[in-house]
Amino acid sequence: MSLSDLSDAALTYIVTYGPFALGLILLLAAIGLPLPSTFAVLASGAFVQQGVLDLTSTLIVGFVFVVVGDTLSYGMGRLLRRPIHRRFGQSAGWQRAEQYFQQRGALAIYLTRWLLTPIAVPLNLVAGSSGYAAQRFVGFAAAGELTWLIAYGTLGYLFGSQWEAVSDFISNFSGVLVGLVIVGIGVYALLRWARRPAPSVVVPHS
Repeated sequence: MSLSDLSDAALTYIVTYGPFALGLILLLAAIGLPLPSTFAVLASGAFVQQGVLDLTSTLIVGFVFVVVGDTLSYGMGRLLRRPIHRRFGQSAGWQRAEQYFQQRGALAIYLTRWLLTPIAVPLNLVAGSSGYAAQRFVGFAAAGELTWLIAYGTLGYLFGSQWEAVSDFISNFSGVLVGLVIVGIGVYALLRWARRPAPSVVVPHS
Protein backbone atom coordinates (compact mmCIF):
# COMPACT_ATOMS: atom_id res chain seq x y z
CA MET A 1 0.00 0.00 0.00
CA SER A 2 1.40 3.40 -1.01
CA LEU A 3 1.64 6.45 1.24
CA SER A 4 -1.19 8.04 -0.73
CA ASP A 5 -3.40 5.00 -0.10
CA LEU A 6 -2.54 5.09 3.61
CA SER A 7 -3.41 8.78 3.79
CA ASP A 8 -6.73 8.25 2.02
CA ALA A 9 -7.55 5.34 4.32
CA ALA A 10 -6.65 7.44 7.39
CA LEU A 11 -9.02 10.20 6.26
CA THR A 12 -11.81 7.71 5.65
CA TYR A 13 -11.43 6.13 9.09
CA ILE A 14 -11.25 9.49 10.86
CA VAL A 15 -14.40 10.77 9.14
CA THR A 16 -16.22 7.47 9.75
CA TYR A 17 -15.13 6.62 13.31
CA GLY A 18 -14.15 10.05 14.66
CA PRO A 19 -11.57 10.73 17.39
CA PHE A 20 -11.07 7.03 18.20
CA ALA A 21 -9.72 6.41 14.67
CA LEU A 22 -7.36 9.38 15.00
CA GLY A 23 -6.17 8.09 18.38
CA LEU A 24 -5.52 4.60 17.02
CA ILE A 25 -3.53 5.99 14.08
CA LEU A 26 -1.40 8.08 16.44
CA LEU A 27 -0.81 5.16 18.82
CA LEU A 28 0.27 2.79 16.05
CA ALA A 29 2.55 5.43 14.51
CA ALA A 30 4.14 6.04 17.92
CA ILE A 31 5.17 2.38 18.21
CA GLY A 32 6.77 2.42 14.77
CA LEU A 33 4.15 1.60 12.15
CA PRO A 34 4.54 3.77 9.02
CA LEU A 35 1.29 5.68 9.34
CA PRO A 36 0.80 9.37 8.35
CA SER A 37 0.31 10.74 11.87
CA THR A 38 1.12 14.41 11.17
CA PHE A 39 -1.12 14.26 8.11
CA ALA A 40 -3.91 12.86 10.30
CA VAL A 41 -3.51 15.63 12.90
CA LEU A 42 -3.63 18.37 10.25
CA ALA A 43 -6.67 16.74 8.65
CA SER A 44 -8.38 16.50 12.03
CA GLY A 45 -7.85 20.22 12.59
CA ALA A 46 -9.55 20.92 9.26
CA PHE A 47 -12.38 18.51 10.15
CA VAL A 48 -12.92 20.34 13.45
CA GLN A 49 -13.20 23.61 11.51
CA GLN A 50 -15.76 21.99 9.20
CA GLY A 51 -17.78 20.60 12.11
CA VAL A 52 -17.01 16.95 11.29
CA LEU A 53 -15.12 16.40 14.58
CA ASP A 54 -15.57 17.79 18.07
CA LEU A 55 -12.56 19.77 19.30
CA THR A 56 -12.47 18.62 22.94
CA SER A 57 -12.92 14.89 22.37
CA THR A 58 -10.50 14.91 19.41
CA LEU A 59 -7.77 16.60 21.43
CA ILE A 60 -8.23 14.44 24.54
CA VAL A 61 -8.42 11.10 22.72
CA GLY A 62 -5.54 11.96 20.40
CA PHE A 63 -3.38 13.07 23.32
CA VAL A 64 -4.04 10.00 25.48
CA PHE A 65 -3.49 7.54 22.64
CA VAL A 66 -0.25 9.09 21.36
CA VAL A 67 1.26 9.24 24.87
CA VAL A 68 0.32 5.59 25.37
CA GLY A 69 2.05 4.80 22.07
CA ASP A 70 5.20 6.65 23.13
CA THR A 71 5.20 4.79 26.43
CA LEU A 72 4.88 1.44 24.68
CA SER A 73 7.82 2.12 22.35
CA TYR A 74 9.85 3.33 25.35
CA GLY A 75 8.93 0.03 27.04
CA MET A 76 10.22 -1.90 24.01
CA GLY A 77 13.57 -0.19 24.45
CA ARG A 78 13.47 -1.01 28.16
CA LEU A 79 12.97 -4.69 27.36
CA LEU A 80 16.01 -4.60 25.07
CA ARG A 81 18.18 -2.91 27.69
CA ARG A 82 19.76 -6.09 29.05
CA PRO A 83 20.85 -7.66 25.72
CA ILE A 84 22.07 -4.27 24.48
CA HIS A 85 24.13 -3.80 27.62
CA ARG A 86 25.60 -7.26 27.29
CA ARG A 87 26.75 -6.34 23.80
CA PHE A 88 27.74 -2.67 24.17
CA GLY A 89 27.52 -1.74 27.86
CA GLN A 90 31.24 -2.04 28.60
CA SER A 91 32.36 0.25 25.79
CA ALA A 92 33.39 3.79 26.68
CA GLY A 93 31.42 5.16 23.73
CA TRP A 94 28.15 3.60 24.93
CA GLN A 95 28.71 4.82 28.49
CA ARG A 96 29.35 8.37 27.26
CA ALA A 97 26.21 8.22 25.11
CA GLU A 98 24.13 7.07 28.09
CA GLN A 99 25.55 9.83 30.27
CA TYR A 100 24.88 12.44 27.59
CA PHE A 101 21.29 11.25 27.17
CA GLN A 102 20.69 11.41 30.92
CA GLN A 103 21.84 15.05 30.86
CA ARG A 104 20.26 16.26 27.60
CA GLY A 105 17.51 13.74 26.96
CA ALA A 106 14.66 16.00 28.08
CA LEU A 107 15.15 18.47 25.23
CA ALA A 108 15.61 15.68 22.69
CA ILE A 109 12.41 13.95 23.80
CA TYR A 110 10.41 17.18 23.67
CA LEU A 111 11.71 18.31 20.25
CA THR A 112 11.23 14.94 18.57
CA ARG A 113 7.53 14.97 19.44
CA TRP A 114 6.72 17.97 17.23
CA LEU A 115 9.77 19.29 15.37
CA LEU A 116 12.09 16.35 14.58
CA THR A 117 9.25 13.84 14.30
CA PRO A 118 10.95 11.37 11.89
CA ILE A 119 13.33 10.28 14.69
CA ALA A 120 10.78 10.16 17.52
CA VAL A 121 10.38 6.36 17.58
CA PRO A 122 14.14 5.57 17.47
CA LEU A 123 14.64 8.06 20.29
CA ASN A 124 11.92 6.35 22.35
CA LEU A 125 13.83 3.08 22.00
CA VAL A 126 17.11 4.77 22.94
CA ALA A 127 15.48 6.34 26.00
CA GLY A 128 14.22 2.97 27.18
CA SER A 129 17.41 1.05 26.47
CA SER A 130 19.60 3.69 28.14
CA GLY A 131 17.64 3.50 31.39
CA TYR A 132 16.18 7.02 31.19
CA ALA A 133 13.66 7.46 34.02
CA ALA A 134 10.17 6.43 32.86
CA GLN A 135 8.33 9.25 34.64
CA ARG A 136 10.65 11.85 33.14
CA PHE A 137 10.24 10.34 29.68
CA VAL A 138 6.44 10.31 29.90
CA GLY A 139 6.37 13.88 31.23
CA PHE A 140 8.52 15.37 28.47
CA ALA A 141 6.87 13.21 25.81
CA ALA A 142 3.42 14.36 26.95
CA ALA A 143 4.49 18.01 26.83
CA GLY A 144 5.88 17.58 23.32
CA GLU A 145 2.85 15.66 22.04
CA LEU A 146 0.48 18.32 23.40
CA THR A 147 2.54 20.97 21.60
CA TRP A 148 2.34 18.88 18.41
CA LEU A 149 -1.40 18.30 18.57
CA ILE A 150 -2.25 21.93 19.33
CA ALA A 151 0.21 23.46 16.83
CA TYR A 152 -0.50 21.16 13.90
CA GLY A 153 -4.19 20.87 14.63
CA THR A 154 -4.41 24.66 14.67
CA LEU A 155 -2.64 24.83 11.29
CA GLY A 156 -5.18 22.40 9.85
CA TYR A 157 -7.99 24.45 11.38
CA LEU A 158 -6.68 27.78 10.06
CA PHE A 159 -5.82 26.61 6.55
CA GLY A 160 -9.01 24.59 6.14
CA SER A 161 -9.17 23.21 2.59
CA GLN A 162 -5.46 23.97 2.03
CA TRP A 163 -4.26 21.71 4.86
CA GLU A 164 -2.88 19.08 2.44
CA ALA A 165 -0.42 21.60 0.99
CA VAL A 166 0.65 22.47 4.54
CA SER A 167 1.16 18.75 5.27
CA ASP A 168 3.45 18.37 2.23
CA PHE A 169 5.51 21.38 3.29
CA ILE A 170 5.89 20.16 6.88
CA SER A 171 6.93 16.67 5.74
CA ASN A 172 9.63 18.09 3.48
CA PHE A 173 10.80 20.57 6.12
CA SER A 174 11.04 17.88 8.82
CA GLY A 175 13.12 15.66 6.57
CA VAL A 176 15.55 18.47 5.74
CA LEU A 177 15.79 19.50 9.38
CA VAL A 178 16.57 15.96 10.54
CA GLY A 179 19.25 15.73 7.84
CA LEU A 180 20.84 18.96 9.06
CA VAL A 181 20.80 17.73 12.66
CA ILE A 182 22.49 14.47 11.67
CA VAL A 183 25.15 16.34 9.69
CA GLY A 184 25.69 18.70 12.64
CA ILE A 185 26.16 15.79 15.04
CA GLY A 186 28.62 14.19 12.63
CA VAL A 187 30.64 17.38 12.30
CA TYR A 188 30.66 17.86 16.08
CA ALA A 189 31.85 14.28 16.63
CA LEU A 190 34.55 14.70 13.98
CA LEU A 191 35.80 17.94 15.54
CA ARG A 192 35.96 16.33 18.98
CA TRP A 193 37.89 13.40 17.55
CA ALA A 194 40.30 15.75 15.76
CA ARG A 195 40.93 17.75 18.95
CA ARG A 196 41.64 14.79 21.19
CA PRO A 197 45.19 14.82 22.57
CA ALA A 198 47.73 12.70 20.78
CA PRO A 199 48.88 9.65 22.74
CA SER A 200 52.13 10.24 24.59
CA VAL A 201 55.15 8.36 23.35
CA VAL A 202 57.45 6.88 25.95
CA VAL A 203 61.08 6.90 24.85
CA PRO A 204 63.06 4.10 26.49
CA HIS A 205 66.26 5.10 28.27
CA SER A 206 69.44 3.69 26.83
